[in-house]
Parts: sequence; structure tokens; C-alpha cells
Amino acid sequence: MTELEQQCKQVIVIDDEAMIRDSIKQLLEIEGYEVQCFNDPLSALSKLTRRFNGVVISDINMPKMDGLAMLEQVRAFDSELPVIFLTGFADVSVAVKAMQLGAYDLFEKPLNEQLLDCLARACDKRALVMENRALKLAVEKTSAPGVRILGETPQMQHMMHLLNTVIDTPADVMIEGETGTGKELVARYLHDQSSRSNCNFVAINCGAVPEQLIESELFGAASGAYTGATQSRQGKFEFAQGGTVFLDEIESTPMSLQIKLLRVLEERKVTPVGENKAIDLDVRIVAATKVDLLTLVDEGKFRADLYYRLNLVKVSIPALRDRKPDIPLLFKHFSSIAATRFHKPPAPLNAQSQQYLLQYDWPGNVRELRNQAERAVLLGADLAFEAKNVNQATPPVDLSLAEKVSFYEQSLLEEALERHQGSIKETMQTLQLARKTLYDKMSKYGLNKDMFKE
Repeated sequence: MTELEQQCKQVIVIDDEAMIRDSIKQLLEIEGYEVQCFNDPLSALSKLTRRFNGVVISDINMPKMDGLAMLEQVRAFDSELPVIFLTGFADVSVAVKAMQLGAYDLFEKPLNEQLLDCLARACDKRALVMENRALKLAVEKTSAPGVRILGETPQMQHMMHLLNTVIDTPADVMIEGETGTGKELVARYLHDQSSRSNCNFVAINCGAVPEQLIESELFGAASGAYTGATQSRQGKFEFAQGGTVFLDEIESTPMSLQIKLLRVLEERKVTPVGENKAIDLDVRIVAATKVDLLTLVDEGKFRADLYYRLNLVKVSIPALRDRKPDIPLLFKHFSSIAATRFHKPPAPLNAQSQQYLLQYDWPGNVRELRNQAERAVLLGADLAFEAKNVNQATPPVDLSLAEKVSFYEQSLLEEALERHQGSIKETMQTLQLARKTLYDKMSKYGLNKDMFKE
């Protein structure tokens, strides 16, 4: 079974004869397909959308709506959805018309092995169509104005796929990540690239607002609701109407407020302090935490019901030490921004400096890397990296033999690439390596020929 076949295993079967439906269903389920059966096209059409990642197998002659009429409706919203027709008798004119309308194929009953071969090809085709649409959407999202998230490692690509999958759904999102990984950046990406981007993005640090004021800050307050409230106050939730509310450090929310927050999330209504009338809300909630909330739930410091309400979609941001191949790309990006800000040239990234960047564990994550890039622009790369005591030739003493071998191999690669200013051909000749071997080793250590060009 190919990877594409695994991605497209759904089949909708339409036939007005129960015996035919059951026999097809049994045959396809043995082959590993997920099968839904319908006795008429009208019932099936409600399940067919552009997001349906599967194939339709349908009879042509049915009482309420025939297969050809159904095919015309399907092609009106998705011309690339494969529809395979079955017919009880061979009619050349019907077959010709079906193919002219865009049917994927047509088979005469009773069924045979050729149907399974055709279905496998149709699934391959549908999987490619869905993959191309997803890639096109990802490119459109990335190139659209607004927040950009950089990263080419599998961890980041997986995260971006999840974000783009839920970006225009009403689902609330929980973001988990260590300090400095960019939780607010991810929240802003969800907002900026979604259909809510024309409305407000409201960020609330749940640990920074005084407990006695947080309820009025979030929900608003009527005039005279408390001492000093001389006029009505619009809450953050109402201000974000149509947009996104970002609850940062959600773990810091006082227990007294958590039950009220849960009610707002469930009812999508908010009642300002001192008011009796609730306000309907149309907002998306994105919460973020740097700790394991389940541990707090077990300790009785965070409500379990609120946790499960917020945790509909969980996005985990990988720590920088877990995606080190992204570090040179991020450093150059931050260096370019800092150069514009400080009116200085971007910081060069030589092999020695890059080696430090890739060996350091970055406990402060992306935020710490950004500060390092800004220091390199402001002070100069030599001075900025001087304090790091980078020593290219001597590996740390606590490395294993295999790690030391890798250390020296990386050093030799960097030395050759730097000497030849990133020339692959000359580096191949110097190290006596085949081109593919050289590229494999460069990929292993996160090296790119552009890093060594002057």
C-alpha cells in the first residue's frame, strides 16, 4: 500500500439496490477502504464537498436522481472528484455521455478485480489533488501579509500543517511551548492569516493583571459597578468581537476567575460587572502556557473542565534545541531586521560562529537567539561571539567517541566550505567526496553553501 493510498481510503457508494450496496461495501472493506453507503444521490450529495478526500462509486440508473445528474452537480463544486459509474447493462450512448461529463470510469455489473485497480488509481489521483491544494493553501498563507513563521525542520512543518488545517475553523486553540519559543507569534499567525484578520487581536497576560481588576478587564463593567467606576468600561472580550482573544500564561489565571472564564467559553456570552444583560460573543480563544497544565490539574491548581474546554486543538511549539537546523535561517532573519533597526550591515555568519550557534542549547529559545543576532549587528560578530569562547578545534571532553568523530567531521566540512567560499565542486575535490555524500553530510550538520559565500 502506497503512502498516497493511505491518505485516500474513503469511498462513498450510491446504489438503490441494498444487495449491491452491501456486496460492494464488503469487498472494499476487505481491501481496507472506509465505506459509506447511500440509496440515492440526494442523500450522498450532502456528504460531498471539496474537502472530501475519497472516491465516489455510483449506479447510473436510479429513481430519484440518476447518476449523470448527480455527476453534473458534483462537478459544479469540484471538477476533480473521481466518480466511477456502475451500470446493469452496456449502453454505449450512456457510457459516452458519462465520460463526456467527466466520469472517471464506467463498469458493467457484476463487479470484478478491474474495479479495485481502477479505484486504487482514482485514490492516487484524489490524494495528489488534495496534496496540491494543501500546498497551494500553505504557499498562499505564507506569502500573505502579516506574521511569518520561519522553520524548515520536520517539527516546524508539522506544526505549520496543523495551524493551516485549523486556521479558519471556529475551534479554540491551546499553544504549549517553553519561554521564548514564540507563543504569541503563533497566536498572531492564526489571527492574521484567518478570516478574522480584519477584527481585533487582543492579547491578555493572565498573570500580569491584578486579581481584583481582571474580571472587569476581561468582561467589562457598568458605571458604578465598583468604587471608582465612574463610567462604563468595555471588556477585552467585547473589544475583540469578531476577532481573537489571546490568553497568555493561562496557568496564572486565579481559581476564582476560572469558573467564570469557563462559562464564557461554553456560552459565548459575557456579562459586564454590574450588568444583568449578557453580550453575545463571536471570538476565537487562543490560550498559551509554558507549563504542563495537566500537572497543575492534578495538583488542584487548575480546573480540569477549563483545561479540557481549552484543549480542543493543541499546538506544541518545539524548543529551539530540538530544531537546530533552523538556527542559521533564524539568525540571518533576525540579523537583517536588526541591521535595518540599527542602520548597520547584517552580521556575517562564518563557520566558527555558526558552530557555536548549532552547539549551544538555547535555554531562552528563539528570544535568546534574536538577542544574540542583535548583539552581533550592534557590536560586531567578533565581539558578540567573543564571550562565548568558541573553540572550533577542540570538542567538549564529555562527548562519546561517535560524537567526537561527528564533531571533527563537521569541523573539516566547515573548514573546506569556508576555504572555497561555499563552492560545492571545490569542496568535493578537497575532501574527495561524491556530490550526494557531501550534500548528505551538510544536511546532517545543518550546513548550507550560502553560509560560506562572501
